Amino acid sequence: MPPLDFAHCLGWMEQDGEKFTRLPKMFYTGSVNALRLTDLLTPAEYLARELESPVKHEYVGGVVHAMSGARVRHNRIVMSVLGRLSERLRGQACEPFGSDMKVRIQLPTHVRFYYPDAMVVCQSSAEGESFQDHPGLIVEVLSRGTRRADLGEKREGYLRIASLASYLLVEQEAAEVVVYRRTDHGFIREVYQGLEAVIDLPEISCSLSLAEIYERVEFGPDPEEADDEA
Repeated sequence: MPPLDFAHCLGWMEQDGEKFTRLPKMFYTGSVNALRLTDLLTPAEYLARELESPVKHEYVGGVVHAMSGARVRHNRIVMSVLGRLSERLRGQACEPFGSDMKVRIQLPTHVRFYYPDAMVVCQSSAEGESFQDHPGLIVEVLSRGTRRADLGEKREGYLRIASLASYLLVEQEAAEVVVYRRTDHGFIREVYQGLEAVIDLPEISCSLSLAEIYERVEFGPDPEEADDEA
């Protein structure tokens, strides 16, 4: 995919009808159609205000949007992943981070900040920073509300991170994980299905089984879809 310039980024967001939050002097939610170039935040402004904000926001080229909360099943999966990674990486150079830690992606035309559900970093930023630059592993748990971004915009950005070895996309409705794994010839897509499957993660010298990822999870339709049908 060619580099995403900012004009293209704005056009993409307008087309999809997304709602964004801009932060000039106060927080408010409005349409991207109302944005002016003077309203765009610099990375430094975003980082400073994000530390004081009660709501988390992600950042793409000066535009920020608020993040929504997650349901029980989503949190169970994330906590299982983080728990297993924490156990296996204890005492090692690499360490896991949860969804309160941002990842910074510095592209030729703009900067992005996302909050992955989980990541592992072997070369950490300084203690005082609120983001990481060099994740080796990123995990996102899919839902209807996040699927399009996780499979599209975020995947495109994550796979440009030089340090990234694997990007895991975890389904909620069934035991299935898609892995984008770096090889000498670029990233390849692997699909793991069933609780017996095991994902090898040589970049951090460990593995994750789907039985561990989905511990305590009851499979079924996405709760968001069930709400719509009701």
